[in-house]
Amino acid sequence: MKITREIKTAILVIASILLFIWGYSFLKGRDLFTNYKTLYVEYDNVEGLAASAPVTLNGLVIGKVTKISINETTGKLLIELQLKTDFLISKTSKASLYSPGVISGKQIAILPNFADKEEAVDGQTLEADVQLGLTDRLGTQIQPLQQKLDKLLGDVDVLVLGVNNVLDKKGQEDLKYSLENLNHTLKQFHQASKTLNSILDANKGQINGVVTNFNKMSNNFSKISDSLNKADLGKTVRNLNQTLAKVDGIMSNLNSGKGTAGKLLNDDALYNNLSKTSKELELLLQDVRLYPTRYVNVSLFGKKNKPYVAPKDSTSTTKK
Repeated sequence: MKITREIKTAILVIASILLFIWGYSFLKGRDLFTNYKTLYVEYDNVEGLAASAPVTLNGLVIGKVTKISINETTGKLLIELQLKTDFLISKTSKASLYSPGVISGKQIAILPNFADKEEAVDGQTLEADVQLGLTDRLGTQIQPLQQKLDKLLGDVDVLVLGVNNVLDKKGQEDLKYSLENLNHTLKQFHQASKTLNSILDANKGQINGVVTNFNKMSNNFSKISDSLNKADLGKTVRNLNQTLAKVDGIMSNLNSGKGTAGKLLNDDALYNNLSKTSKELELLLQDVRLYPTRYVNVSLFGKKNKPYVAPKDSTSTTKK
């Protein structure tokens, strides 16, 4: 059977059309001979997500974004995802919009729910999720910092304004005078420091001698301490305590009237007798002094003795 030219031309045209359709689909990222699963997700804002952006699962590219359209009912952006994977993607999995780097564009990551074993069917809409990128996180952190910086700048302006109001011409002169006095004080302090250094240099030998003497005193004190440590101070203290205890016992006995000394110290009758005897002895000595002839009578011619007259302080009359 002979194939005519018309049939050959028709086959060539059909093959060209099919090749064009396949090439167009391939350039758009869709392979006509591969089985894909199409899923959808809605976002309020895709933040620069472009068609043909990759779709990843744990960092592995499993598909791409094929179409971005606006849902006229809700006003949200409807994203069509074309996935090619044997991994089970459950119905409760999430499609998270994220930025993998600072320069790169947005991508979508599938966050599977391993607890759910029911597989998502073709054409199902997944739950949307948005992760902040590095720039967004920096923006959220810089915004409070910017507010604080603005407040600080406002406070600085108020402070500068207050300083300008305070530092009038007189205030500026006073401040200048204070700075001059401070400079003069620092110069005097510098001169005093030089004088002190010269004094220390001049008396360096004496200072060294004082330090040496102090070291000797410290060594001597250490030796005295060693001597005291070697001496049996404990025994001496114990003996002293025993002696004091004995003295305390003697004093207690004297106070309580025990023994001869105790009775002498605590006998009132003995005290009264001694006092009376002392008084009588005093009167006797006084009478001897005034009238010695009553006690020593030496007469060559037999002169009679004078009658006895008792002393004025006498409490009793004694006849001889």
